[in-house]
Amino acid sequence: MASTSTTRRIAAALTTGALLLPLSACSFTANGVSCSTSSCTVTLTGAGAEADILGTTLTFGGVQDGRASLSVGGTEVSCGEGEAVTAGPLEVECSGVTDDSVELTASVG
Repeated sequence: MASTSTTRRIAAALTTGALLLPLSACSFTANGVSCSTSSCTVTLTGAGAEADILGTTLTFGGVQDGRASLSVGGTEVSCGEGEAVTAGPLEVECSGVTDDSVELTASVG
């Protein structure tokens, strides 16, 4: 499970990066979250792990039967490896699902 301080650092890094993106039009990586101008990639490990991506909080609920359960801005969704789902303002593609983690790319839908 991600610690509160790790979550705060990720959120702070993303907020800072999001403010700079329109000015620099480049990409950045901070605390395992890699973002470009239109999407971010992150691996969430352990139930309860979360990241603030493009102004929306993503929380990993766990994996059951090969499907990762996620809360995206308060909306509950699930996806298997290679699947994409839309929740709130984001489209989330699950590129990797293991027993205790999910690698995903989120973009503004």
